[in-house]
Amino acid sequence: MTPPATTTAATPPAAPAAEARTQSGDGIRTVRHKWTEHGLLFTAPFLLIYALFLIWPLLYGVKLSLGDDNIAGTEAQFIGLDNYAEALTDPNVWSSLWNTVWFTVLSTVPLVLTGLVMALLAHHLRVAEWLWRLSWFAPFLLPSGVVGMLWMWMIYPSGFGLADQMLAAVGLEPGIGWLTDERYAMLSVVLTTVWWTVGFNFLLYLAGLQAIPQHLYEAAEIDGAGPWHRLWHITLPMLRRTTGVVVVLQLLASLKIFDQIYIMTGGGPDDSTRPILQYVYQSGFTGYRIGYASAVSYIFFALIVVVSLVQLRLSRRASEEKAQ
Repeated sequence: MTPPATTTAATPPAAPAAEARTQSGDGIRTVRHKWTEHGLLFTAPFLLIYALFLIWPLLYGVKLSLGDDNIAGTEAQFIGLDNYAEALTDPNVWSSLWNTVWFTVLSTVPLVLTGLVMALLAHHLRVAEWLWRLSWFAPFLLPSGVVGMLWMWMIYPSGFGLADQMLAAVGLEPGIGWLTDERYAMLSVVLTTVWWTVGFNFLLYLAGLQAIPQHLYEAAEIDGAGPWHRLWHITLPMLRRTTGVVVVLQLLASLKIFDQIYIMTGGGPDDSTRPILQYVYQSGFTGYRIGYASAVSYIFFALIVVVSLVQLRLSRRASEEKAQ
């Protein structure tokens, strides 16, 4: 007698597909976890904008500097390093670069020292404290065009400017060419820049002063240290890092001088105040030589990088010596 056939449950054939979907889902979750863990998902919009508006123009500028591109509509050709070779032998490049360095030297020292003195005064003033801080920082908020025109009206030798009236009040002859005489043009621009931008350094120093622990002054005062001793042995050493930041930012800002010189002197008289950025502008948009202007700008960019690296090295060495 034949036994009855038994029915066995068959294994579902869809199990491998389900396992594959599970592995795929795990892979997607792993990738998503890595993106969120390292912050790439959140920084992706910034990185995209950064690459679009900074990295791409930087690379495109290198391409322009290797050709004879212009804005006259003629076809550009690749000429290699000819633009760089010409720029290194161009006397206008060196004179403009010297004007830029000279302005940086003249402006950096008073901007740093004046910002420190203003911060010390504002930090210890107790009468109308907010008014002093507002009035010293307010000029920094003005546009460069407003500042340039304001100072041109004050120092222009017309007999109605503030400078002429002050000279006449002390019995001196008015009518000095503050912006038309080579002896005074650069100094006039430096004075304007100091009045305009010292508020930013003042703000940085004021923040640094407020971060110094008060108990250091109290302990020094108990030990009999006077105001000058507290300044030299507590305040200035504690502001060393702030001073380093201020000096670096001021050097970079002064090297990029353009607006106030272009408005007040136009680079004159006789190109005695023309900075390197104005020469780049004139070469590219007045002389129509975009490729050559790009080469000059990259030479100047290399100079700024060198200055930044030197300053960073000096700051690190000072920190290491202090730690030892």
